[in-house]
Formats: sequence, C-alpha cells, structure tokens
Amino acid sequence: MKHKNGLLSSVAGLTLVLALPAAAELKYENNSGGFVVLYGQLNPAIISVDDGQETETNVRDFDASNSRVGLNLEQPYGENTFRFRFESALGLPNSTETDQNGNDFSGWTREDIRHVDFSLEGDWGTFSAGQGSMAADGVAEQDLSLVGLVLYSFTADSNASFLFRDNAGILSGPVVVDTTDNFDGSRRTRIRYDTPSFNGFSFSAAYGQNVLEEDFDDDRDYYDFAVYYGNTFANGMEVAAGLAYQVRGEGNSGSGGAESEKREDLVGSASILLENGLSFTVAAGERDVDDDASTDPSFYYVKVGYEADWFSFGKTGIGLHYWDGSDFNADGSDSDVWGIGIVQNIDQYNMEAYFSYQDYAYDDSSDEFDDLSTVVLGARWRF
Repeated sequence: MKHKNGLLSSVAGLTLVLALPAAAELKYENNSGGFVVLYGQLNPAIISVDDGQETETNVRDFDASNSRVGLNLEQPYGENTFRFRFESALGLPNSTETDQNGNDFSGWTREDIRHVDFSLEGDWGTFSAGQGSMAADGVAEQDLSLVGLVLYSFTADSNASFLFRDNAGILSGPVVVDTTDNFDGSRRTRIRYDTPSFNGFSFSAAYGQNVLEEDFDDDRDYYDFAVYYGNTFANGMEVAAGLAYQVRGEGNSGSGGAESEKREDLVGSASILLENGLSFTVAAGERDVDDDASTDPSFYYVKVGYEADWFSFGKTGIGLHYWDGSDFNADGSDSDVWGIGIVQNIDQYNMEAYFSYQDYAYDDSSDEFDDLSTVVLGARWRF
C-alpha cells in the first residue's frame, strides 16, 4: 500500500479553506436597473482510491463541482432582460487527472471556459447564444437532496482515470469513467431557446458545436430537446424532473480526425423532497450508436436522502445511492456503483463540508476485476 501527499498537507489545505471568512456579495449596480455580480468557489478535497492492492491518497480539486470564478451581468432592455455570463474553472490539479501511474495535470486551458453566454429573456421565453449549456445539460441530474454534491447520477468525478485491476493483480481493466456515465447534456458553443413556464413545465431546444477542445478535430453537430418540470405543492413537497433526447451527429473526431457515427441518447431524472426532509431521486438513460462495432449502453440510478437541522450552524444531509449499467465499455459488461455520503452546511462561511464512500464494480467477458473504492473528504467555499 502506498500513500502520496501526506495527510498533514491535505488537512492543512482544507484548514486554509475553513479559515476563510464569509464574503459579502460582490454586486455592483448601475442607475438603470442593471447590475454585475462576481462569484466563485474553491473545492479542495482529500481523495483516497483503493484498487484492491494499492491506495492512492491525494489532495485534488474535486471535479463534482470544480473551483471556478465568474460574473453575471443583468440589464433591463425595454420589456425584456439582457444577461451575460462568463465563467471559468481555475485549472487546478483535478481529481480526474490522477491515476495509479501518476498525474497528468493540464493546467488552465481554454477547455476550462464554462460559459461565455449571452441571453435575452421576455414574456416570449429566453434566447441564448454563445458557450453554455445545451438543452439537456442537467437533465440527468435533477436532484433536490442536500447530499447531491457528493452523491448524484454521475459517479466518476473523484476517480475517473483510475484503472480496474484484474484477478492477476495487473492494471488491465478499463478506466472508471468508461464504465459509468449518466448521458447528461453538455456545454457547447450553441444557440438555445427556452419557453416560458407553463404550470411548472418548460421546453428547451439547442444546436451547437464543440469548439473549445484543443488538439481535437470535431466537426460533428450537436442538438437536443428537453422538457423540465418543477413545482412546490401546498403540503410542502417539492418536485423536479427532466427528460431529453440528444443527438451527436456523425463526422470527424479526435486528434487524427477519425470518423464517428451518429449517436442518440434518451435520458431523464426526477427528484422529490418531502417536508419532513426525506428525498427520493431516480434517473435512467439509454444510448444508441449507429455503428455495429460500438456498444449501446444503458443505466438506471436510485437515491434516498434525508436532511435535518441537527446543528445550529446549518443543515445536515445524508444519503445512500446505487447506479447500475449494462454494456459500458464492452458488450455484455456489467457495472455497478453504490455509495453513502454526508454533507454539512456551515452557513456563516457559505460552506459545505462533505464526506463520501463509493464502491465501483465492473466485469465483462474478458475477465473479472477487483472492486475499486473511493473515499472523499472535502469542503466547498463559495463567494
């Protein structure tokens, strides 16, 4: 067993974040009803991954909600509202860039730009253009539980690049991220339209292309359609749900310009939060690739959570989830993930402290592989 970046330095990094004071809102208003808000967050975590023989322990920026900065501008424009949003990750050493063989830190690149987004909203709906969310972005992650920061339908944020170890002890298996997914929508340079809300329902459509990835030739078209529902009922029950159909067109992809076939996803999720603090979340999706050599994976996901005011300084959330997938990485493969998590709000410091344990299993016709487990302990501070 080996441990990297000793726990003393890990704890020291988290202690620095915990010592940061709560920041006042960085909001600047003009004389015509408009304003600009600056915001950001830091999210370091101690992440320990056990592949069945060795354990890697590091401090990394937690990719479930990476460290970032941004600004929102809002300005009335006649009967409408104009908005501009810029947001970028900081490019810190990330939990997805570490595996058993070392680190592959990229630093900041243009791929860390999350939003350069212009929009105009009126009674007729919202039109958006620029780098930002496609219509299906978030459709697989409708989640009202307090523990969603560490347990949600995408399970590979903490260990995406780690390899499964086979029964002979060799790192011959696939990487975690190739064995688990939730088919959630992406951010692209796109145009998008959202309808107004009708009794809690709204509809979205978008068309975009991938222009930010460096050294990656991607001339494929991306488009999607989504419907969302959100409501709070008289008994205090909250509901959020989404369903989307998304398409990645055929075309060239990869640094060598390899041809890829058309891909279609149908994916959705729903979450209920009861007044007593109990929450229930489900998600499911399937993918169809127009290529006989490719797999057509599918998954389902369930989670139960509970939140309560056990402490005066903020709510506590706990949860248990399970993800099951078929035909990821190889035909006939079976993947499953289960995990437990805790999130503690610390309201005075705009902070959430969190802990999670997740177990990852994968098998296919080529071999059986050791389970891989991951522990995450961290804190997200937002301003």
